Amino acid sequence: MEIDQVETFLAVVTYGGFHRAAEALRVSQPAVSARIRALEDSLGVKLFTRSHANLTLSAAGKALRPHAEQLLRNVALARQAVHELQPSARGALNIAAALSICTYFLPDVMKDYQMANPKVMVSLRSGTSLQVLKMVLDGEADIGVARSLNHPEVETMTLRDDPLILVGHPAHAASRDRRVRLEEVEAWPLIFYDRGSSDWTLTQGMFRRAGLLPNVVLEVETIEAAKRMVERKLGLSFLPQIAVAQELRQGNLAAIEITNAEPLQRNLDVIHPRHRPLSSDAQAFLQILRAAAATPVPHSTAPAKRRSSHSR
Repeated sequence: MEIDQVETFLAVVTYGGFHRAAEALRVSQPAVSARIRALEDSLGVKLFTRSHANLTLSAAGKALRPHAEQLLRNVALARQAVHELQPSARGALNIAAALSICTYFLPDVMKDYQMANPKVMVSLRSGTSLQVLKMVLDGEADIGVARSLNHPEVETMTLRDDPLILVGHPAHAASRDRRVRLEEVEAWPLIFYDRGSSDWTLTQGMFRRAGLLPNVVLEVETIEAAKRMVERKLGLSFLPQIAVAQELRQGNLAAIEITNAEPLQRNLDVIHPRHRPLSSDAQAFLQILRAAAATPVPHSTAPAKRRSSHSR
């Protein structure tokens, strides 16, 4: 059993097929097939069951998966332990993060990091979650911070939840009740941002599954633009919790709970490559990142009194 065989096995599991796994690992599909075949031969079992166009884990594959994941974690820890014995050249740290995370989460993290590590030059680049993943895989970034990132060549650690929450101006008529049904929200003026993004798709999907059509009165390009429009009472919007934490805390925006729909949950993840041990600078940044993520984020201000049923 070889490390690249185990990585390939997990890639096929993650991406649901040999072709997609080959693209993710940036190798040929025959190479993926050869690695899986060699792994199966070494274990004397079949790891996948093929039926028509579907590829699923066999009982042996299901048993192997948690051990394969643990094996790669141990390999990464071994590399890190050896790396820490070597003299390192301090002074540079490359970070990639989703734009909203750069804007709303990392400024305080960077301030704390710079105070503790004033001689380290930090390069911070932004992009989509997939672009962040690519920068880490290509060695352009030591650490990536984005949402829901998984790949067999990176170690993924969830920092905390970062749900999309419905917010409105406290004086807006629609914000008077802080607990509503999705059918009520459907008719409210809604502001959407970044058409086609994962946030846009997640929110639209919630209405679509309920057979509802949201009343979109405005579409903008960025989260910040949507937030500013909400602050000016132009409508309500589903925004990332980290983007509105300060406004919720100060009472400038109000969070509204939808009682009959699943929360729009997302994870805030940090990733780093398994094959390249983290420098001492990167490890220090990771510690500050974890501490910042552990700080509670307000979900809402104190709920307003509900209107009586006869006042509706």
